[in-house]
Amino acid sequence: MKAVVVGGGIGGLAAAVALERRGWEVEILEQAAELTAVGAGLSLWPNAVRALDRLGLGEVVRQRALLGVRGGIQDTSGRWLARTDTDELERRFGTAAVVHRADLVEALRAALSAASLRTGVTVHAAHPDGTVLHSAGSSSGDLVVGADGVRSVVRQSVWPHAPAPRYVGYSAWRMLTRPMAVDEAVETWGRGERFGYAPLSDGRVYCFAVANAREGAAHGGLAELRRRFGGWHEPIPALLDAVDDSDLLYHDIYDLPPLSSYVSGRVVLLGDAAHAMTPDLGQGACQALEDAVVLGDCLDLERPAAGDVEHAMVAYDEARRPRAQTIARRSRQVGAVAQWSARPAVLLRNTALRLLPRSVFARSQAPVLSWPG
Repeated sequence: MKAVVVGGGIGGLAAAVALERRGWEVEILEQAAELTAVGAGLSLWPNAVRALDRLGLGEVVRQRALLGVRGGIQDTSGRWLARTDTDELERRFGTAAVVHRADLVEALRAALSAASLRTGVTVHAAHPDGTVLHSAGSSSGDLVVGADGVRSVVRQSVWPHAPAPRYVGYSAWRMLTRPMAVDEAVETWGRGERFGYAPLSDGRVYCFAVANAREGAAHGGLAELRRRFGGWHEPIPALLDAVDDSDLLYHDIYDLPPLSSYVSGRVVLLGDAAHAMTPDLGQGACQALEDAVVLGDCLDLERPAAGDVEHAMVAYDEARRPRAQTIARRSRQVGAVAQWSARPAVLLRNTALRLLPRSVFARSQAPVLSWPG
């Protein structure tokens, strides 16, 4: 049995690992000329770490990650609004980790033993019969996995009437600093603006900034970041001083309205192609890893039912779509509240966060972090 995986990001590579380990021949089609990770840091919540354990990669990633980082949410003066009870989080759900995206991509790529990875291939269309048309000709398989991101060509060609990605009203910068003495992961909430940071295992710090903006608006690089955030609490100004302008990544934030199905014929969607979500719960990559594990379980060739690909994919859809769409909806809601800009609303939000017991916050995370239940 052969699977054609469109997209060589975290979701596509994880799906390839899961399928290969369950007896599938895998061909990966990636548009980029070489497989490099675009981005900086990445939060792997306990559900994602468990998914990596299921893929046989948990220990490899733990060795490259920073584990059990404490932190929480502050206001622009540095006052704590909410603190994460890391010990309680770990006791209830397991270990969380912060990792460089490139390290995770490399771990996934190294786990592939025989998969055919074809880079520099632009996919033009996919068909429910398992055929993929691309710049190098065509590929076909018993299964096509569309893991090609929020602007998925697979989704657009197989689900031509599916809703388009929607801009959520804010944009983000991502960056890495030079090594600095930071030992907490903090997100600071202002009025229509946020700044977050988390240490990586090599001493560098992953930072992100978020601001309400018009779709497609130009940004002013580090000068704009210093204007917006330079007066916020330390270490934010120092972090900005430790960033090179050329290393900034800027992008508008989109999510995907709920789809009625993630499967059609022999084609299945995974990760952002299926359920692109805002980054406000840190669950985008985590959900893609869950997708990969469940897809592999449903299509394990040692199980007789897995030979019926279309039936197995219905099981995948039933297992993944309700959960992923619920988390995407919750992420959008959290982002909307975090980006409030009116003073009365911000005061109400911050007060509510300060009064919320840590135990309540931990319980609220259970539906997201307790996978697989």
